[in-house]
Amino acid sequence: MSSQVEAAISAKGKVLIGYLPVGFPTLQESIEAAVALVESGIDILELGVPYSDPVMDGLVIQEATQVALSNGFKLAHAIEAVKQVTARVDIPVLLMTYFNPVIQYGVDKFATDLAAAGGAGLITPDLIPDEAGEWLSAAEKHDLDRVFLAAPSSTDERLAQAVKYSRGFVYAVSTMGITGARQDVDVAAKTLVARLRAVGATHVGVGVGISTGTQVSEVLTYGDGAIVGSALVKALNDGGVSELRTVASELAEGK
Repeated sequence: MSSQVEAAISAKGKVLIGYLPVGFPTLQESIEAAVALVESGIDILELGVPYSDPVMDGLVIQEATQVALSNGFKLAHAIEAVKQVTARVDIPVLLMTYFNPVIQYGVDKFATDLAAAGGAGLITPDLIPDEAGEWLSAAEKHDLDRVFLAAPSSTDERLAQAVKYSRGFVYAVSTMGITGARQDVDVAAKTLVARLRAVGATHVGVGVGISTGTQVSEVLTYGDGAIVGSALVKALNDGGVSELRTVASELAEGK
C-alpha cells in the first residue's frame, strides 16, 4: 500500500500544498484554477468540499463555498473535479471535507469513487481518529491517505493518536481559531510541530495563516509542507486565474 502524498514529500523534501474550493466560481472554473495552481508550482492539491456549516473556515473561504453551494454544488461534483484534474496533472489531489456529506454519500462508496477518480485521500477537519473507524477501514481498503488535524490545544495523547492514524501527513493548525491569511504565522506552529515530532510524526503540513513566500520559507524550516488556502481563494476571487497564477508563483518561490 503506497501513499501518493508521502511519495511526493519524500521526492521533493519540502512541499507547497494549495487549497481551493470545488465549484468556485463555477465547477469548470474551479478545475481550471486547480490545474493553474499545479502549473504555478504547487506540489499537492487540497480541494475543498463546500459545506453549509464550515466551522473552521474564515470569511474568504466561507464566501467562496457559499457561491458554490448556491450554484447547486453536490458531493459528486467533487469526485468529478478530482477525476478531471488528475487526468491533467501528475500530483496528489486530496479532498478536504467535513464528514457529514461523506456519511450521506456512503463512506465505502465515497472511498471507492474517490480512488477510481485518482484521488489521493481525505483531509477531515471535524473527524477525530477514535470516531473514524468506518473511514479508516474504507481508506485502507482503497489505498487512500487520511489526514487528521492537530491543534496547539490538543493533548499529547490526542497528538499521538493523530500521528498514529494519519497517512500522508498530519495537518498542524498553526493558530487557534479559523483560517485566514495573517501577517505573521503564529509561533505556536513551531511548538506544535515539535510536539508532533516528539510523538513520532515524520510528515507534518502546517496550515492556517500562510500568505507569502517568506512565510512559506519560514514554515518549511520546521514543517514538511506549507498549506495555503485563503490567500489563493482571495486571488482567484479578485483577479481570476491570472491573479491566482501570480500569487501561487510568489508562494512557490518560498520553497
